Amino acid sequence: MNITKYHTEKADLSENAKTVLTRRYLKKDKDGNVIETIDEMFRRVTNNIAQADLLYNPGADIEKVAHEFYAAISSLEFLPNSPTLMNAGRDLQQLSACFVLPILDSMESIFETIKDTAIIHKSGGGTGFSFSRLRPKNSMVKTTGGIASGPISFLKVFDAATQAVKQGGTRRGANMGILRVDHPDIMEFIKCKENDKEITNFNISVAITDDFMERVMKRQDYDLIMPNTGKAVGSLSAREVFDAIVEKAWRNGEPGVVFIDKINDTNPTPSIGAIESTNPCGEQPLLPYESCNLGSINLTRMVASDNGSSDVDWEKLKNTTHMAVHFLDNVIDMNSFPLEKIEKMTKGNRKIGLGVMGWADMLVRLGIPYNSEEAIGLAKEVMSFIRSEADNASVELASIRGAFPNYESSTYANNNGREPIRNATLTTIAPAGTISIIANSSSGIEPVFAISYYRKVMDNDKLIEAYPYFRDIAKERGFYSDELMKKIADKPSIQHIDEIPDDVKRVFVTAHDISPIWHIRMQAAFQEFTDNAVSKTVNCPNSATVKDIEEIYMLAYKMKCKGITIYRDGSRSEQVLNVGTPQKEDTGKRLLSPKPRPKVTTGTTTKVATGCGNLYITINDDEERKPFEVFMQMGKAGGCAASQLEAVGRLVSLALRSGIEVSSIVEQLQAIRCPSPSWEKGGRIFSCADAISKALERRVSSTGDVDTVWKDEGTKESDPPNINILGRPAGNVVGVCPDCGGALRHEEGCMICRACGYSKCG
Repeated sequence: MNITKYHTEKADLSENAKTVLTRRYLKKDKDGNVIETIDEMFRRVTNNIAQADLLYNPGADIEKVAHEFYAAISSLEFLPNSPTLMNAGRDLQQLSACFVLPILDSMESIFETIKDTAIIHKSGGGTGFSFSRLRPKNSMVKTTGGIASGPISFLKVFDAATQAVKQGGTRRGANMGILRVDHPDIMEFIKCKENDKEITNFNISVAITDDFMERVMKRQDYDLIMPNTGKAVGSLSAREVFDAIVEKAWRNGEPGVVFIDKINDTNPTPSIGAIESTNPCGEQPLLPYESCNLGSINLTRMVASDNGSSDVDWEKLKNTTHMAVHFLDNVIDMNSFPLEKIEKMTKGNRKIGLGVMGWADMLVRLGIPYNSEEAIGLAKEVMSFIRSEADNASVELASIRGAFPNYESSTYANNNGREPIRNATLTTIAPAGTISIIANSSSGIEPVFAISYYRKVMDNDKLIEAYPYFRDIAKERGFYSDELMKKIADKPSIQHIDEIPDDVKRVFVTAHDISPIWHIRMQAAFQEFTDNAVSKTVNCPNSATVKDIEEIYMLAYKMKCKGITIYRDGSRSEQVLNVGTPQKEDTGKRLLSPKPRPKVTTGTTTKVATGCGNLYITINDDEERKPFEVFMQMGKAGGCAASQLEAVGRLVSLALRSGIEVSSIVEQLQAIRCPSPSWEKGGRIFSCADAISKALERRVSSTGDVDTVWKDEGTKESDPPNINILGRPAGNVVGVCPDCGGALRHEEGCMICRACGYSKCG
């Protein structure tokens, strides 16, 4: 199809966007070589999604439709969710981001759902589950006379299954696990992620009822309900349970909370079933076997400037909204669903989730502080406008294509005088972590992360990068300098920097400057005009108290949010970075981060005979000829052996890249025994781990002293940590990206690396 005859103004992609697209989205051949340009990807997606129009009008002008889609996507005014960008027009053709699956109280149902989960994760989707129907731990199983192990044990089984299924290297499995607050095992569930090294493939949330919250405020007890009988089997103090939820969230951010009654109050198809769970980040409540089809309007590009003044470009926003609804409705028809049950339910309700990204950018361009009444008012105005125009677009589609099949049994049908609508839901504020990198916009409705930060490049050089809107106004107003940018990069905020005018400080607030109440108020403002829910993280400083978290949760309930996720800076054990804040000498500790991998390394491969077969150990060096990374391969080994060798190799490589002494690694690995030792050149090889230690020792001995300590002697206290993107975490840096070594940040209910696009939530 040739649509090049239509003129399109394409947006310039940032270098970071190009890197993310090349790494994660563009087509590759069997050897991993990129065989598609970015423009070809946009055309692949838009040409494919436009084909759905032929289902309703065989004479449709597909070139025109494809052009309209291409114009919006290539100019970064709108982007669909990642699976659509990755898979549309390709063999997989799985276009949905997330799914909800049921778990009934039988072994058959549980393991049927595990099988379905594996199929979905393999196709690139995330999954949500309610474990509330499972009978509690130690209750009797009549059919076998046995004892039930309870929902938390099966939560761990699902977690292990997710760990075993890797999604082709592009998207990883992510899950939401939900348990009702009136389940007898609720206290065990609340505490199940005390050790945040366990159940790592799940976000967990408690489904809280209105009755429970009323009893919390009145300090009353509430009943625990046996799920298989519906009978009360005990009671707990609502206040004590609420306090436990708050305390655990204060400690490491989990569990989150979903206000399940508020979610079901807006369930458009209650006759089909009650909503029990959400997708992994909590913004998309779904019935069992429903999937979500998401996309985001880039508000950064919805601002019109004229004679030095700026305003929302309402006409452009209207046109983009109508186009986006058309596009997302087409996605449902072009989707290749992983299960027939999902296809039936999804097409029965035709739910879509149109959201936004670049909200903080829009505010900056309009000169409005994020933490202001004006911003809250505009949030309501913008989202209500999008919701209204999305409704109009869906009604227009229904007049041509028909209402969603379950319309007559929906709440819409009971609204006298209302015209039929194509989609049961229209709006969702979803995480836009990776697509916001592509769009070069701020993420979702989150505030700006940093005004100036360091970016690590090759040869340990550091480049200063500035938030473009700040850089432009600083140059325009005459206070820009490289020294100022360095000063800002080393601080969490610009509010106390004298060189910056007060009116500029007022507008350029970062997440560090914004108190939790403004996060909640902003979430509530968008929620008011959002059919589904809002994915957002309320970031809190490390100094926040348990009482502070309690007030946040209570405020979220009173302001009619559908859920709440908080993160307190430094509350997770894996948070090994404190970006932009130098470590004090009196801590006695030096935080480590892995040295970035160069594109080309050189090394040697050693063959070692072990009791399990020939082990080939490759040790690559850095530019100083120091051991840098280790890879292992044992013949044609697969399964557990291969995975364990890969795990050991990754951990050894991580230690080497982080400056751990080689002799310390050798000491830890040597003489580890397995049932099948061997002899090699007159020496005993006790295990594969022992073989690795000997290979490392030989390799270092051949180039230098095995006791040589590999350290970054040039690091000073004032230097930023050695990661790809550096800047103030503003309460949300939680660790190191497993893909690129960059800063892993907690935002929009997920962990996201804005350096390479990695997302723990898929």
